[in-house]
Amino acid sequence: MTTSDIKPSKVLLLGSGALKIGEAGEFDYSGAQALKALREEGITTVLVNPNIATVQTSEGMADKIYFLPVTPYFVERVIEKEHPDGILLAFGGQTALNCGVELWRSGVLEKYNVRVLGTPVQAIMDTEDRELFVEKLNQIDIKTISSEAVETVDDALRVANRLGYPVIVRAAYALGGLGSGFCDNDAELRALVEKALSFSPQVLVEKSLKGWKEVEYEVVRDRFDNCITVCNMENFDPLGIHTGESIVVAPSQTLSNDDYHYLRSLAIKIIRHVGIVGECNVQYAYDPASMDYRVIEVNARLSRSSALASKATGYPLAFVAAKLALGYGLFDLKNSVTQCTSAFFEPALDYVVVKIPRWDLGKFHGVDRHIGSSMKSVGEVMAIGRSFEEAIQKGLRMIGQGMHGFVENRAISIPDLESALKQPTDRRIFAIAKALNEGYSIDRIHDLTKIDRWFLYKLQNIITTSHELEKYSSLEELPDGLLRLAKQQGFSDFQIARSLFKDAFGDDTDRYMALVRAFRKEKGIVPCVKQIDTLAAEYPAATNYLYLTYNGTQNDVEYTGDGRSVVVLGSGAYRIGSSVEFDWCSVNALMTTRKQGWRSVMINYNPETVSTDYDICDRLYFDELTYERVMDILELENPHGVILSVGGQIPNNLATRLDAAHVNILGTDASSIDRAEDRHKFSAMLDEIGVDQPRWRELTDFADIEKFVEEVGFPVLVRPSYVLSGAAMNVCSNADELRRFLKLAANVSKKHPVVVSEFIQYAKEIEMDAVAQNGEIKAYAISEHIEFAGVHSGDATIQFPPQKLYVETMRRIKKVSAKIAAALNISGPFNIQFLAKNNDIKVIECNLRASRSFPFVSKVLKINFIDLATRVMLGLPVDKPNKSAFDLDYVGIKASQFSFSRLGGADPVLGVDMASTGEVGCLGDDTDEAVLKSLLAVGLRVPRRAVLMSTGTPKQKADMLEAAHMLHRSGLTIYATSGTCQFLNENGIPAVRVYWPSTPDKQPQALDLLHERKVDLVVNMPKNFTGTELSNGRSIRRAAVDLNIPLLTNSRLASAFIRAFVTLPLQDIEIKSWDEY
Repeated sequence: MTTSDIKPSKVLLLGSGALKIGEAGEFDYSGAQALKALREEGITTVLVNPNIATVQTSEGMADKIYFLPVTPYFVERVIEKEHPDGILLAFGGQTALNCGVELWRSGVLEKYNVRVLGTPVQAIMDTEDRELFVEKLNQIDIKTISSEAVETVDDALRVANRLGYPVIVRAAYALGGLGSGFCDNDAELRALVEKALSFSPQVLVEKSLKGWKEVEYEVVRDRFDNCITVCNMENFDPLGIHTGESIVVAPSQTLSNDDYHYLRSLAIKIIRHVGIVGECNVQYAYDPASMDYRVIEVNARLSRSSALASKATGYPLAFVAAKLALGYGLFDLKNSVTQCTSAFFEPALDYVVVKIPRWDLGKFHGVDRHIGSSMKSVGEVMAIGRSFEEAIQKGLRMIGQGMHGFVENRAISIPDLESALKQPTDRRIFAIAKALNEGYSIDRIHDLTKIDRWFLYKLQNIITTSHELEKYSSLEELPDGLLRLAKQQGFSDFQIARSLFKDAFGDDTDRYMALVRAFRKEKGIVPCVKQIDTLAAEYPAATNYLYLTYNGTQNDVEYTGDGRSVVVLGSGAYRIGSSVEFDWCSVNALMTTRKQGWRSVMINYNPETVSTDYDICDRLYFDELTYERVMDILELENPHGVILSVGGQIPNNLATRLDAAHVNILGTDASSIDRAEDRHKFSAMLDEIGVDQPRWRELTDFADIEKFVEEVGFPVLVRPSYVLSGAAMNVCSNADELRRFLKLAANVSKKHPVVVSEFIQYAKEIEMDAVAQNGEIKAYAISEHIEFAGVHSGDATIQFPPQKLYVETMRRIKKVSAKIAAALNISGPFNIQFLAKNNDIKVIECNLRASRSFPFVSKVLKINFIDLATRVMLGLPVDKPNKSAFDLDYVGIKASQFSFSRLGGADPVLGVDMASTGEVGCLGDDTDEAVLKSLLAVGLRVPRRAVLMSTGTPKQKADMLEAAHMLHRSGLTIYATSGTCQFLNENGIPAVRVYWPSTPDKQPQALDLLHERKVDLVVNMPKNFTGTELSNGRSIRRAAVDLNIPLLTNSRLASAFIRAFVTLPLQDIEIKSWDEY
């Protein structure tokens, strides 16, 4: 036996840290599967991942969990302490891969005798380093895109002029196309290459093949050289749009049989030659006309495409990859879905899967809405149907951006249709719908978009059907055949009602949809349930992995109607404000339900989640979370009840309608949910029970608003009813801003008017996460924000247990919360947000569902709030836990991850609208230690040379004074803009004055310092929200982000970070696992 045959006894797995654009929930799913695979083998597992909201960092997943940054320094300290004999690098995205390669290069792995399991590091480097990659593929005559790797701007210009424009630039060792883009001339190239070089040592300049097809294969290989392709996919959008930004269809629809097999055999040839063990993804550019191809890239790790392939086929890719890394062969493993075929079978699909990205570009001021080679989307959905038309319409509803499918949406204004087709933005699919409606020919759209005609013909079918439907104006005259065809093409009851009832529909949408529903049920037009069985019905599938379709005749599941099912509604697409935290909540609710002897049923459609894993629940419906589809499923399942409070806002919004349909909602009842969500009812209730709140008014016209503002004074907060993560919510500090935002807010919701409330400055924001039973609080956690109110709670840095609250304040908060819980008769999870100033507390809002901070407080307190809440909702008696936050002798800090580097043009300043894409949570013996760990985990670095400061208002300048003293004492140079410089000098702190971009003739210029890398931390707070102030500061903030220099825009957070790194050297940080606290 060789050494590689000996199974390791302890394995270290690196996670991917906070969710960010390009590296999101798919790594929670792959890491969680890998841990299961290792556990099954009796191997001790150690996980390093600071993302406290993930399922993989839960109790019982890994034996030891370290909430630490995934950086070479911290991982080496963990290796030194734990002495693992193997390490897995392929399950934590680019973060884990880069960290592992670095540890291998510097000799750390060799020093501690840690073996890299699975794909060897040399093979990883062969795929990551462009020159090695091209050389490696040339050896077997595989064509790659002609390109050259460069390390300076001048070399890049030379190469571009040799290849000829247009060229594409991409950074090596980067994820999700970070720092990449198309350039048509020298000026564009210079700007892009400088940005790319600040994220990566090497940049690639390559000839652009914009307009070719992009096709991907997921391939698996074991160490005995057996290979299979699990899935092939094609992008709806042509080359030039990053695959993470593109609509993706699996299996490919437009390749001929010859094309398919030709590219498949090349993929297998590549994976064998590179020597990958486990899973790998090969991306091609393909020109069907000439059958010419180029290999774009090979990923030697699990990626978002592999998560998609896994969910699309039911083939447990990550699980299999982990087993292969331990040295198994494909023939040794059973496919977990069919239970009887070995993992050596290639899946075949009798359905179509469509993945659609979800963007949240509307949340950022000034962001460029064009999509291209760098990823900007924050989440994705996957729709399953028996035809492309059915799947794409389902998917367009799932992304949750107010659309009802491909047609029958409210009109969107596209001033220049031609350029909207040619230069894609996040709404291009709707530009195609508009073009088809306006009579553009398929050929013309194809010429403008380069999207394959096959897809355009399918979209044309949907348009044709919608025109047919519009010829009728009542259900009675509608032919059955047409109604059935519309349902088979993915039309919802809403779309059918809107096309039939025209303008009348807008007045009473619910009633008209109910008419359509009743009518089609009477005609026997109902969906049937199909099972995903990976081998296109050749072998029996043993899982309950299901979807609904109108293109079928019988159900694949026998329903007994025994009333033993409990249905949990998931959280849908990840977006800003609703992310992996709710997946953790859903998974825990399913686990408790199962443990208590009920049949656990999940409805969700997000391929990046653990909740859509086939073995997490007894039945998984990979389908829509619309009222129509949820009712279709409930009518079949006939469950004991439904849980709405663990999936964020989407399920919560269905409460009233499900209640009206006599669905048994487990936990807090629908009328209470409505009383908490509707600001009027909630406010009136607070007045009744004598609880204080900020003064507010509801808006119907401008004059009343102005009167109210005179009464309370600026600043004021403006927001519509029923929102998640402060959409269209804004603080206005003068009359102009107020007018501008009111225009925006009034458009948001016609039915729900706008609320204007006084905004209390310099107030502390405090959160209460709790679980109640019949109105009595059973468990609670009070946490405080480091930043003052005015930063959205999803972006704030949260401390738990609170360190700086008066005991008196805490007592009042408990009292007020108890009153609210009793008044709403809460049973289940809830969250209340408070403002506190000088011991005075006011309630801002109350959500009768799990909040974003539930996983964080559960893990810090080591009491699983969702487990308690689920037992409450199932009607079981629950005892109060016997420990409280006062007993903890450690601190948890939850910090936010921002992805501004991907959102070109967006101003990276924080406000009441949420902007972060993810979070981490770290534990420490005191606040300084926890702050330092968590901020390093979201990508800040400790400055070694100099800090650039411009600190806003006099109050903010004073707040920063002590921190500035510390910086000076620790020997860092301080550069500061005029007002700040003067203030520091007056207070005995030497600072070097620098000038704003608005005075270009003065030296030294702040921007030059950044470009010359003389500064390694920027602290910049806007004084106010006026034009020059914002644009001056914005150019500095934006440059810091684009040049990858750490940026802080909040004085309280900046002070906390500076205090932490000045008083606590890195080597003094204790390396402790979760169970040691």
